[in-house]
Amino acid sequence: MSELTWHTRPALRRPLFLAGFAGLFDIAETATAALSHLASRGRPEVIASIDAENFFDFTRQRPTVALDDDERRQIRWPANDVAVLDDPAGVHDLVLLAGLEPHVRWRTFAELVHEVVSTLGCELVVTVGAMADAVPHTRQPMVIGSTTNVQLARSLGLSGPRYQGPTGIVGVLHDLLDRQHIPAVSLRVPVPHYAAGTDHPLSTQALLRHLEHVTGVRTGHGALDIDVGRQRRRLDRAVAADGDAVTYVQALEARYDERVAGELPSGEQLAAELERFLRDQGE
Repeated sequence: MSELTWHTRPALRRPLFLAGFAGLFDIAETATAALSHLASRGRPEVIASIDAENFFDFTRQRPTVALDDDERRQIRWPANDVAVLDDPAGVHDLVLLAGLEPHVRWRTFAELVHEVVSTLGCELVVTVGAMADAVPHTRQPMVIGSTTNVQLARSLGLSGPRYQGPTGIVGVLHDLLDRQHIPAVSLRVPVPHYAAGTDHPLSTQALLRHLEHVTGVRTGHGALDIDVGRQRRRLDRAVAADGDAVTYVQALEARYDERVAGELPSGEQLAAELERFLRDQGE
């Protein structure tokens, strides 16, 4: 029996595949929160699921039990569900996987994700992640984008991957996609390390904004403004209560301002470059 279950296989309009996995490389679930926010703007339909049984150590990621409306017990297993989100106003339908990083058999798991991508004819894969970094909460986080596809890097102004060290399921997935010649982009957003123990809507919003720049898909990032303001005030109060923290954040701000150089191209410009790249791939 396949570990990938298809519930339906819809015909899609030039789909893009967006994926994020809660775990070591998604601090405070910042990245998966971005995909969940994107899904909440429509009516996503779950079309496929990856069975949790052979990919998780349930003593580390325990299933939960809950009562349904009829007071019947239901076991809820770690979920990696693939959902489709129609975008009537756009060119591309979206295929979303906001899941959990598996504990074992990463190559097999990546192959199942690749099966979804290839079966649905997805034109591009974008993975999202978040990492703790020495950045101030008072500045707009700079999203880092990378790809091994030279033409795509040139079109969108992305860099080649430079990271070396322990990797996660996203690294394994990108390696497989590269070998299958499927265009893929990795987007990563920093989260202030002193605020990594809680949600950070500013980083989630930055990731959504950059995703909109790259793909042209409307993400509704403005809806997070209230949460962003609330978190900013909470962190401002916490920092102001400690003189050493004030000095430290000021040093982070100075270093951040030195690193920022130039401006991002407009969303329309990036989206146009992506469409040109995808058309060239199709031809």
